[in-house]
Amino acid sequence: MKISPSFDVAIVGGGMVGASLAALMSAMRPDWQIALIEAHPMPVPEGSATLYQPSFDARSTAIASGSVDLLAASGLWQQLKQQACPIEQVHVSDRGHFGGAVIDSRAHGLEAVGYVLENAWMGKVLLSHLHTLSNVSFLAPAKVERITPKQNGAELSVVEGLGENTSARKLMVSLAVIADGANSPLRKNLGIDTQVENYHQHAIISNVSFDRTHDHRAYERFTDEGPLALLPLLDFEGAHRSALVWTVPSEDSESLMALSDEMFAKQLQQRFGFRLGMISRVGERSAYPLQLTSACEQVRSNVVLMGNAAHFLHPVAGQGFNLALRDCASLCASLAEDAHLPLGNLTTLLKYVQAQKLDQQATVGFSDSVTKLFSRSDLPSAVLRQLGFLGLELVPQASALFSQQAMGRAAIQAHANGFAHKGDLG
Repeated sequence: MKISPSFDVAIVGGGMVGASLAALMSAMRPDWQIALIEAHPMPVPEGSATLYQPSFDARSTAIASGSVDLLAASGLWQQLKQQACPIEQVHVSDRGHFGGAVIDSRAHGLEAVGYVLENAWMGKVLLSHLHTLSNVSFLAPAKVERITPKQNGAELSVVEGLGENTSARKLMVSLAVIADGANSPLRKNLGIDTQVENYHQHAIISNVSFDRTHDHRAYERFTDEGPLALLPLLDFEGAHRSALVWTVPSEDSESLMALSDEMFAKQLQQRFGFRLGMISRVGERSAYPLQLTSACEQVRSNVVLMGNAAHFLHPVAGQGFNLALRDCASLCASLAEDAHLPLGNLTTLLKYVQAQKLDQQATVGFSDSVTKLFSRSDLPSAVLRQLGFLGLELVPQASALFSQQAMGRAAIQAHANGFAHKGDLG
């Protein structure tokens, strides 16, 4: 088995979290050698990223205003923004009841509460940028079968290639970052337990077009069966698109997925109403089981879990990727502060966990509470929801706190400031 030259950092998982972390780390420490390891091929994006062609069925991610600050500080936002749909308002309502809440960007002196980006566009921009960095190496397609702790580092057992054309090698790193998803096999191999709460719900994901423009409004609609979100997307071939996240009881998911587009649109229209007019088109649908998963350990000596491997949230509050991005920034800040210590030192990694503890608890708690409160149809829950909405309408402080959490700005500014002096990634 081949022994490879050592890297300072190996990031296992080349998705949005892993790629974003590689970009942030490269900005902070251009002298670090970073390996980005991904199970799927990661070819160099062809042509200019500005030639990107949207798709009606593209999956999307909501980027909170606070996350925009980080992406801007790392030099990526200017290009990402070219295909971003701004969210200028978020309308929150409870089906069958009066009242509601509005988060308005103008009330907070912002251009937008957040933005919606197609995942394919984010991937194209991130990979195009990473391919320009001399200190980032790609190992793809490649699978890390095992991480073995070593003195002052970690040894990765890597299998590169696909099918019969594979080769194995050992990779020595000072810090191994596990970002391989909610069902992380490496987390399991290390014996790290998780706390799992099954919501007994599925999220149905699709893009939907209406005969009225969304005017850059997002909608959170809470029903007796579960929450429903519609996020504004850029128009596509004249269609006014919104990204749908419809949470339903698990036992109802299969029947909804089996409906024709026409019947699915009819059911959705009944649940959402006519704020955007009539549904004119329903895109490809996917359904995902929902649960809250939290790793019992996020760090060990020379090892750290990031993204969904560390905490997997309900999608309705749109907090998962935004929390992961703040985690990435906080990890980089802790590593920079302890630059005099060996990279991967447990004291430094524990300092990162402590620094992010409040943000993680608040975000996970916010997502979990919203999910549970708005997924129940009993009378006490309905009353609490209405009191909550009245509070948001009548008490400015309550509205401000709700808005700050939703926009992800409560913990972000220090992270962004920490990168500002490093300059753009270019």
